[in-house]
Amino acid sequence: MSFFQQNMVTTLSSKFDETQWVKQIRKTLDEELEEEMEIPVTIFGVPKALMMCDPDSYTPQQVAIGPYHHLRLELYDMERYKVAAAKRIQKELSHVKLETLVDHLIHHELRIRACYHRPLSFGCEALAWMTAVDVCFVFEFIRVCGIKQGKIIGKIPSGLSHLIDESGNKTTHNEILRDMMMLENQIPLFAMRMLLELQFSMETSDEMLLGMLTGLSKDLSPFKAVERSDLVSVKDCAHLLDFLYHFIVPKHEAASCGLHEIELHEGGGDDDGKKGGLEVEDSFAKPSYLNHFLSMIWEALSSLKRGPIQLMKKLIFSKPLKVFVKLPWTILGKIPIVKMIKAPIESIIHSMHRENKEKGEDGESADIEKPPLQEEITIPSVTQLAEAGVQFLPTNQGISSINFDQTTLTFYFPVINLDVNSEVVLRNLVAYEACSASGPLILARYTELMNGIIDTDVDAKYLCQKGIIVNHLKSEKEVADLWNGMSKSVRLTKVATLDKVIGDVNKFYSARWKVKMRNFMREYVFGSWKILTFLAAIAMLLIMCLQAFCQVYTCSRIVPIKALEPITTTD
Repeated sequence: MSFFQQNMVTTLSSKFDETQWVKQIRKTLDEELEEEMEIPVTIFGVPKALMMCDPDSYTPQQVAIGPYHHLRLELYDMERYKVAAAKRIQKELSHVKLETLVDHLIHHELRIRACYHRPLSFGCEALAWMTAVDVCFVFEFIRVCGIKQGKIIGKIPSGLSHLIDESGNKTTHNEILRDMMMLENQIPLFAMRMLLELQFSMETSDEMLLGMLTGLSKDLSPFKAVERSDLVSVKDCAHLLDFLYHFIVPKHEAASCGLHEIELHEGGGDDDGKKGGLEVEDSFAKPSYLNHFLSMIWEALSSLKRGPIQLMKKLIFSKPLKVFVKLPWTILGKIPIVKMIKAPIESIIHSMHRENKEKGEDGESADIEKPPLQEEITIPSVTQLAEAGVQFLPTNQGISSINFDQTTLTFYFPVINLDVNSEVVLRNLVAYEACSASGPLILARYTELMNGIIDTDVDAKYLCQKGIIVNHLKSEKEVADLWNGMSKSVRLTKVATLDKVIGDVNKFYSARWKVKMRNFMREYVFGSWKILTFLAAIAMLLIMCLQAFCQVYTCSRIVPIKALEPITTTD
């Protein structure tokens, strides 16, 4: 928003000047609105739901790229390396200076500001110089990835030799890579294209940039995917993280997946730490068990149309029963025994009325689309599926290769490499997808799936042995913690391909007689103590009524007199 954004912070903090504010609004509407509306926002702030879960994965630790974290004092030590990189780039430029790039960036000030979700308090010239210096540093850093992949010819500058290396084993090298892939630490990619175009032609600069970004993506992408450079265009990508996202999830892959966005949702896992297995250790006394059991009985009885059931339905809605309903149940409901049977009866009546409302005039239920429940994303763990006879096989394709073959009982997964950078990269990709993707959240759904099937280090070890997970971390426990920690999602969506896989797996696993028996025992035996308590209370009530009856009427009168005469023996 240019001048309006530039002075927003100072205007709000100082005394409000109505005249100056009106001038800013008029200038913004007259000169900038039409141009900025065509530029989409691509650099977002991390949603609070994700930031609160793991702040270190979204906050740069070594270097600030872009204006969001530029003023943080703990990151200011890297400024001298950024300025040194700008000096080296200026020496490489022929017949032009770096100031030429700054002039181009000043001319595109509105375009730069429009890329950022938050207002920027920096002035026009300061923002241009900041972007130019950051572009030089990022360009020099990612050039190492292009050298490793053989895409470009060159060597590592001596000034950065202690920070980065071709092997990528240095700690600082990985820390800078992680910082460069954070959502809030991005700069527009067109600024880097401008830098290359000062020295090369447009086609040559795009080819060089594509080679460097492809090498960077191969280093950082957790998936062992096929060559995707022909599927990603530099002109269509907004920044480094956007290029990496489309490198992993190509546009044709996202288009092939059906989208059904549901609602804002926070929390992909259970509170007790179990992230998706069917055997969750719940209390045996779930309040819904009795309601569920009585509802099942009512559904079974209501399906019968003939005989005494039809008479029972007429009796329920008869006039004498209406008088019974009008009794002061608010007072009678305080009695413990009546209070116990009140909730199940109300639940059944509520379900009856809801069923009548959902039915149309022809008696058929209306096709109302409902949001998915938490149970719809549960899936058995790897250990449970392996015990059920499911085989796990790796594939060399991307996320689209996930499939479950019900004939051979084979679960196909893409190979994924996990190292020290993987968690930060995956979290920021999921955050960027949630903020920018107009289609299905494929990557977020994939993390939910992995979060569901991996519960313990035993599950992670099994997938490592099958070659699905290539573990470069210290232990399988870290692999399990990585997936189980990614349990927050900004919104809940349905991805058609992955949801079909999850549904097929759950359908197969739930159809096994052992699982059916275990679920039956858990729901109707271990969870039936309330029914037993209810029956015991009814028995106690009957005994108390019988005792009261015997106190009023002598029960011995009912017993035959001969039975009460003493037994005598004769000699």
